[in-house]
Amino acid sequence: MPTATRTAAPFAADTTLLPEVTAAVRTAGRTLRDRHTPHARCVSLDEVVAEIHANDDAVLDVLREPLLRARPGSRWAEDELAGGALPPGEWWVVDPAEGNINHVHGLDDWAVTATLVRDNRPVLTVVHLPLTGQTYTAVAGGGAHLDGRPLAVSAKTDLGAALVGTGQARPGEDERTFRRIGDSVTAMLVNGLVVRVSVPATMQLIHVAAGRTDAFWQFSDVRSGLVAGALLVSEAGGTVTDLAGEPWSTGSRDFLAAAPGLHAAALDVLSPLA
Repeated sequence: MPTATRTAAPFAADTTLLPEVTAAVRTAGRTLRDRHTPHARCVSLDEVVAEIHANDDAVLDVLREPLLRARPGSRWAEDELAGGALPPGEWWVVDPAEGNINHVHGLDDWAVTATLVRDNRPVLTVVHLPLTGQTYTAVAGGGAHLDGRPLAVSAKTDLGAALVGTGQARPGEDERTFRRIGDSVTAMLVNGLVVRVSVPATMQLIHVAAGRTDAFWQFSDVRSGLVAGALLVSEAGGTVTDLAGEPWSTGSRDFLAAAPGLHAAALDVLSPLA
């Protein structure tokens, strides 16, 4: 069978799947929006954790079955904070409340994400922002879009003019990871223009895909925070690798997504810290 035919078939099937996935994620987003308050809902750590779990459970109750039904034979990646490669096949990597910590503290930076990963490569993603109603989508080979409008990454070529970002992937990572984050921020403050340090990763990566910011990196392999943004950035014309410059997959241990004109310079700054 010709290569073109082999690649066209999955693309066509994934494109056909996109409206159904988008509808499911938007429905789940309404559930999360209804749970949002403009003030912090908790004080103690136990209360924070309880609210986070309650958000996750409420959204998964309305999201899980529609996604599995939409793609018969697909499987569900259970632990949203897990990293590393998945077994072969198709998996839904979902964050029911990406930026959950922001949600429970009354902040606005949160979303619902669903990404279909095939043999450790994201091939379809939907990121919905319930407070604004915006929906970011991408299908491998079909480009990245915001509410149907094509996205394109930044055209910058000077790292000294770049707005870049990073952040931690999960609470309680090892001290070496935290020190690398700090060292990388210092290095980028020296070599770039402005550094944003925030969570979650997806909310930074949609800005890279839209050309609003220029690069994002992370010293972590948490799948649910990276797969959606990796596909959006790459389909918007960006470059997505690990910090050794190799193509990124869910098996990679770290991550860099950047405008192509800045990627090499950002890699030069960050790779010694990996």
